[in-house]
Amino acid sequence: MADTDALTAATESTPAPTPERRRSPVVFVGILIVVTLLLFGVPWWTLLGPQNEWPLAVVITGTVLVVAAAIGLPTAMLTGHARHSDGAARVGDTLLGVVWVLFVWSILGNVLGLVLLAAGVDDPGRSRIVAVATIVVSAALLIWGNYEAMRVPRVRELDVTIDRLGAGLDGTRVVLIADTHYGPIDRAPWSRKVAAVINDLDADVIAHAGDIADGTPYQREEQAAPLGTLEAKLAKVYVTGNHEYFNEAQGWLDRMTDLGWNSLHNRHVVVERGGDRLVVAGVDDVTAKGSGLPGHRTDLPKALDGADQNLPVLLLAHQPKFVKHAAEAGIDLMVSGHTHGGQMWPFNFLVRLDQPVVRGLSRHGATTQLYTSGGTGFWGPPFRVFAPSEITVLTLRR
Repeated sequence: MADTDALTAATESTPAPTPERRRSPVVFVGILIVVTLLLFGVPWWTLLGPQNEWPLAVVITGTVLVVAAAIGLPTAMLTGHARHSDGAARVGDTLLGVVWVLFVWSILGNVLGLVLLAAGVDDPGRSRIVAVATIVVSAALLIWGNYEAMRVPRVRELDVTIDRLGAGLDGTRVVLIADTHYGPIDRAPWSRKVAAVINDLDADVIAHAGDIADGTPYQREEQAAPLGTLEAKLAKVYVTGNHEYFNEAQGWLDRMTDLGWNSLHNRHVVVERGGDRLVVAGVDDVTAKGSGLPGHRTDLPKALDGADQNLPVLLLAHQPKFVKHAAEAGIDLMVSGHTHGGQMWPFNFLVRLDQPVVRGLSRHGATTQLYTSGGTGFWGPPFRVFAPSEITVLTLRR
């Protein structure tokens, strides 16, 4: 591991979040209108445009529904998330997921239309084929995507080789969860089932890599309660994600401590197995400093302060982008979440613009490996499309 000066340099080179410049209301409203017109306009044109030559009653009814949804989406999202109304948030989140799928598959449907045009299929038959195909595929994906979002995640197991791992630690099982996002949809039964699955995994260490909930500890008390029933032989550790900084981050750190977890607020613990030791460290999310909460910032040197530099280190950091600094500091294995694996294809390509990895195991620098969880829960739209959730078992190997 690098020395303390190198660690300090690594962390201090992380750009500190700065308050965003306030956009004028006119600019904000303008952007909102353009985005809304695109999201709803493309599906409207594909499904109801004049090229389809649908009966007038169909066009009028469909247009009324599209306009109502276009007005309802920003209204419900604002009421739900800014004014903390769970009912409105459920409506807004669902509408967002539905229109995203319709938007994406309307575009792909028009590609099908070009193929049909090249094959000599004329309108309105060609456009009606595209419209029906778009509706059928979108409906199927939304039904399947909702099932994938609401189901208990599959368990994904893989071995991770760490050069500096002591023989006694060979075979250590680290169970990783992330992005549970307890929120407007009451998933307390789901949370209990997830806890039951984890307790069957014979974990040495259980790690929660942040974004525990959308809401305060009080609002999500019942959904988070099963986390207190999880059992690990060596440690249960947790770090904040960016969503904690929307809703009482310190409260969540305190709540997890009350539930029997080690809240790694820029600190570490040392676990021992078979006579060998492993440093398990955690840092606040990279958005922490920008939140203005006293004492909250991403501070890797503080997290490793006092740790034996000869010991291997497992680091929890919510966002994969922090791996650059973990690699500079000589961290052996970093685990993250945040990306949800993209959650709703093809959003994974947009995530990749902000993060170095969307999901899975990757190597960075000479000695650092990163595992990015695809997420255990979901944010917002209750859908997962080509981005399954996961509970991950990382078995550490020499």
